[in-house]
Amino acid sequence: MKVRKLVTSCENGDCPTLYATDRGTLLVQGETPPDHGLAVPAHETLVEIPIELIRKAIRDQLI
Repeated sequence: MKVRKLVTSCENGDCPTLYATDRGTLLVQGETPPDHGLAVPAHETLVEIPIELIRKAIRDQLI
């Protein structure tokens, strides 16, 4: 899979980031939220990102 960085909330690579893949999907880098209370299947996960990251991606017409 080829991955391309779309937008990030910092420049050091250790913070919430959106990536596009060559498969027409998005990858999300963020923190795993504790105590979310949701039933998530073992093969899936949740990540938490700032809403401003999505706004920036839309504003910059990246997604």
